[in-house]
Amino acid sequence: MTQPTDRTRLRRTHERGSYDKADIHAILDATSQCAVGYVIDGKPYVTPTLHWREGNHVYWHGSSASRAIRASKGVEVCLTVQILDGYVLARSGFHHSANYRAVMIFGTAEEVTDPAEKEARLNRFIDGLWPGRSAGLRPAQAQELKATTLLRLEITEASAKVRRGGPVDDEADYALPIWAGVVPVRQVIDAPEADPRNQEGVALPARGIGFEQER
Repeated sequence: MTQPTDRTRLRRTHERGSYDKADIHAILDATSQCAVGYVIDGKPYVTPTLHWREGNHVYWHGSSASRAIRASKGVEVCLTVQILDGYVLARSGFHHSANYRAVMIFGTAEEVTDPAEKEARLNRFIDGLWPGRSAGLRPAQAQELKATTLLRLEITEASAKVRRGGPVDDEADYALPIWAGVVPVRQVIDAPEADPRNQEGVALPARGIGFEQER
């Protein structure tokens, strides 16, 4: 359980919130997409990227030449994740909403500098999406590791927020002849498309891409 702070405390519809690490971890693990917010020269920036979780840390990486990556090292950042699960159609525009799962994490980004650990963490990222794939790849070159910055953030100041269910209308509006309900939204992983430069006879592994077909 993380302790709520002034930054993570939910002030509106707080009943949808959670500070439980299991809830936070589950949402982080349900998607690979996040956004990292930070400040450069007094101006706010938000960068979309991919993340993964190991234990109580969330990781992301990027080019060592990236201004955003360089600006994130050793400074306060805000990492957010949101998964859209459905559009909620109500009987009034005011009560239209969305079903979602979201996480917000605050903290100081730490760079992983040890080459061996960096390579192991990056392989964990690949295997988290496509189990077992890293073992069959060409090993990372020293220059490639040098060109890649790996950052992590400990999950100590965080909160989750989830909305589920149908519309919540004003009681009088339930008598109106207006359709209301939920339009579910899901992310679907489509069939793999082979690189036309694959060598002849190289087939997709028997395990396929090892990725959930739906998220």
